[in-house]
Amino acid sequence: AVGSGVFLICLGLVKKVILADLIARNLVDPVYAVPEAYGSADTMLALYGYAAQIYCDFSGYTDIAIGLALLMGFIFPRNFDRPYSSTSFREFWRRWHMTLSRFLRDFLYIPLGGSRRGRLVTYRNLMITMLLGGLWHGAGLTFVAWGALHGAGLSAEHAMRGRFSMPVWLRWAITFHAVVLGWILFRAEDLG
Repeated sequence: AVGSGVFLICLGLVKKVILADLIARNLVDPVYAVPEAYGSADTMLALYGYAAQIYCDFSGYTDIAIGLALLMGFIFPRNFDRPYSSTSFREFWRRWHMTLSRFLRDFLYIPLGGSRRGRLVTYRNLMITMLLGGLWHGAGLTFVAWGALHGAGLSAEHAMRGRFSMPVWLRWAITFHAVVLGWILFRAEDLG
């Protein structure tokens, strides 16, 4: 447990302090500070860079916390499992910040009725859950819009389930790029 704990702490520090901060400082922050000063290629690079930055940041501090807990004899659950390989919003939320996802599911979505009361109520419950998940991250309209995007994505997937099929690579591409577009809302200072 000690070796695993130390490894996770070191891995988390590399992700958080080296990778996330390096990406933020050199790639993302300059573009988000003055987006009109950059061309399309730089902007796209910053968008994908932010996806990498936020993953390294969140999963890095989680690795550090899990590693420290192991050193003290506690076992914390895994929190990230290759979320950018997801082929749906539903899968993304099963792989991204898994403890938060379980909290949202168990303490918001299920008490609201989950998917037991028909399609429209299910869509409402998904939207409420994700809007509140957005507010949990911050009390700004950008976080509400981010939550709305994820709620709409989850609702659309639920509505289309089994109606038609797409190749796995296309499902991945749609999910990944929708998540990256959502990160714009998450990172932006305001809706403008």
